[in-house]
Amino acid sequence: MPSDALTTKRFIFAQMVIKRPIELLAPARDIECGMAAVNAGADAVYIGGPRFGAREDASNSVEDIEKLARYAHIFNAKVYITLNTILFDHELDNANHLVKMLYEAGADALIVQDMAFMMMDLPPIPLHASTQTHNYDIEKIKFLSGAGFSRIVLARELSLDQINKIRKEVTAELEYFVHGSLCVSLSGQCYLSHAIGGRSANRGACAQPCRRKYSLADGNGKIVISDKHLLSLKDLNLSGYIGELAEAGMDSLKIEGRLKDASYVKNITAYYRKKLDSVIDGSSRVNRASAGVVYLKFTPDPAKSFNRSSTEYFLHGRKNDIASPDTPKSLGEDLGVVKNVTSGWFDISSDIIISNNDGLVFLNRKGDAIGIKVNKVSGKQIFPDSPNGVFPGASIFRNYDHSFNMLISSESAIRKLRVSIKLKALENNLTVIAESETGVFCVSSVPVTFTPAQNTETSFNAIKTQMSKAGDTPFEIESIDTGGCEKYFFPASVLNSIRRSVLNQLKDKLEETKGTYIKPAPAEIPYPLTSVGYEANVSNTLARKFYENNNIEVSESAIEVTSDSDRKKLMTTRHCLRYSLGYCPKYGISGKEIELPLYLVDGNIKLRLEFNCKDCFMSVSLESK
Repeated sequence: MPSDALTTKRFIFAQMVIKRPIELLAPARDIECGMAAVNAGADAVYIGGPRFGAREDASNSVEDIEKLARYAHIFNAKVYITLNTILFDHELDNANHLVKMLYEAGADALIVQDMAFMMMDLPPIPLHASTQTHNYDIEKIKFLSGAGFSRIVLARELSLDQINKIRKEVTAELEYFVHGSLCVSLSGQCYLSHAIGGRSANRGACAQPCRRKYSLADGNGKIVISDKHLLSLKDLNLSGYIGELAEAGMDSLKIEGRLKDASYVKNITAYYRKKLDSVIDGSSRVNRASAGVVYLKFTPDPAKSFNRSSTEYFLHGRKNDIASPDTPKSLGEDLGVVKNVTSGWFDISSDIIISNNDGLVFLNRKGDAIGIKVNKVSGKQIFPDSPNGVFPGASIFRNYDHSFNMLISSESAIRKLRVSIKLKALENNLTVIAESETGVFCVSSVPVTFTPAQNTETSFNAIKTQMSKAGDTPFEIESIDTGGCEKYFFPASVLNSIRRSVLNQLKDKLEETKGTYIKPAPAEIPYPLTSVGYEANVSNTLARKFYENNNIEVSESAIEVTSDSDRKKLMTTRHCLRYSLGYCPKYGISGKEIELPLYLVDGNIKLRLEFNCKDCFMSVSLESK
């Protein structure tokens, strides 16, 4: 074949490549947060239902979920419901009934942990395997995909190399966290809160014992480190690697934060929307998963929202910068260090403008985070409500920017769906067709008397003016085709009435839009194990039946059922204290040793640490309390 013909064939083939949508998925504590996420550019929102969500303080009524779904669907955005706690037998019927209510309310998918949902008679709604199902091993992920889950939420601990391997072998959609708080334990594998205080993470009531202070003791009882947050991690921020994750075949990029407020959700969503759009604009492989144009009145900046400083975690392998031992609190923007301190004011080595009512944080001499509220600023002099012991040389941060928060809490993110309008003069009716950028259209007609216009240019301009008014609708009129109707004169009231009518119809039609879903037939991919123990979190008869139907023995029920946490691994984590402190036999400082076993001690609570150096995991068990 001649080279020019081969080039032409390759060009034609390239044009045939179908882009796949890549989704930005944002959290919602409530309907206000959900609306904020959609308006800031989220392609999808995940939100808790009335019950059975893994954040018991973030539940929502079915009515609010329906309102959110109707609004999101205008932009072809989706709403996913988190039903990701484990269930007890007496809850199964209520959970099944709730799913049907959520489906009727317009929910687009369910995020679940409990395998009982796989055994229920559910409406045709996709099921996403929550990160709580511990989606780390490729063989298990393949099994869940084959079992019928339409999407797998991958473990945060996976590296980019692991993700690439999973993508090549798994047909289900893949979702990965890109921002927010990190659980130190492998998700779904943490029982520490339940063992210490009876509050189960798998039931949505985690007390976050990982954020507490502990002292590290060696095998001889010697205190190696005193009173540090040794299990507390920094927050995830993968905003610099969105392109790599898109190339790796991720279908959804997820922001953590179902307990965060609307300002946080708006800021972080808008920030990642810009990052993802930049990747999409330069890619021939991916496109946006929803529609509409976002208009912002602020510049998104993740440093101005809650954060414990950032880490890329294990995306590019193990690194020694993932922990936040000094404080589990939000530090915010790094302002520099304190220069001078007087009895009434202090100043800092920074050109950043500080404002009245800002919130600052400094690290005291013991490394604890201490807050300061700014009462007044005069030039470089900062007058606090109380100095709280601030001293020259202290590292200082701003974790509350008052001016930014006032701006972002206003109507600072607006989303509009582009609509084209076409007019036609048909018999005795003026007909208007309104079509959205998503391809949904509506037609409205009104009987009129076609009176010839005295001036067609004036008539043309009048039609354009009246038909371009979208008012407080979610629409933006992108184009108007008069269809020759400028030959006639139409009163402004007629044009306004038919415009309102067709746009209201379009809004109603878009709100009710819902995709069809056909559950795939099971692929019968074998589970990598022949039996599972308490780590599978089996807490009801339906979940047990699911495993038995797949030829898997359930040797022990969930800890929440047995209340037996003695001598069990209560947490498994890739955060390794031997590694971070330089005692790792693989990567540690040569000749630096520590007497094993190691313990974390907090009052009468004593946790034993064990190390799987072959696979680089640390586990935690309860020695005493």
